Amino acid sequence: MKTLLRNRTATVLAAGAISLMALSGCSSMGSDSESGGEETQAEESGESSQAPEESADSAMADSNLVGPGCAAYAEANPDGGGSVEGMAQDPVATAASNNPMLKTLTKAVSGKLNPDVDLVDTLNGDEFTVIAPIDDAFADVPKDDLDALAKDSDMLTKVLTYHVIPGQLSPDEIAGEHETVEGSKVKISGEGEDMKFDDAGLVCGGVQTANATVYMVDAVMMPSK
Repeated sequence: MKTLLRNRTATVLAAGAISLMALSGCSSMGSDSESGGEETQAEESGESSQAPEESADSAMADSNLVGPGCAAYAEANPDGGGSVEGMAQDPVATAASNNPMLKTLTKAVSGKLNPDVDLVDTLNGDEFTVIAPIDDAFADVPKDDLDALAKDSDMLTKVLTYHVIPGQLSPDEIAGEHETVEGSKVKISGEGEDMKFDDAGLVCGGVQTANATVYMVDAVMMPSK
């Protein structure tokens, strides 16, 4: 009788141990599964966090930009009205006003340098290629010359419209001589980052606005006549 009780007790204990081991195994599997799920979620989260950067890179690649200053400009202006994508939403005079590198040009075309010279409606009203001197380009013009230009509305209009070509020209179309709105021709030579607009060097070009293609340059050009 005692032997029988001992055997039954041993059987019960063995069954209990097996059950505990099974439960432990299930718990471990559940933990591993949850851990794997968390890692998967983390990986997915990581991919998601990188998506905007990839999207921005893709947008840069698709925007047909050319010039040594394009990457720095896009990095400094990743969003907002002055970004590459933001400028594309507005007509050119409005887009230029949001560009932190074109403050002086914006003043010149909007009547703030000379109240008799306001080209905003003209620039916003048709399709153009705009050669846009950056602020540093205006800073290189001697102050006396710039002040004299600002006071002479006819000459200021000639200089500004010499920087505007009717129609939109992409970077692979713009090389050559083109008649400007001012009436004389501007010579555009070279290609890629080495492109020249008369003697002005390219900073960043192929920037799209709602009605124009913009080429930012490092010098103010002067018409020959």
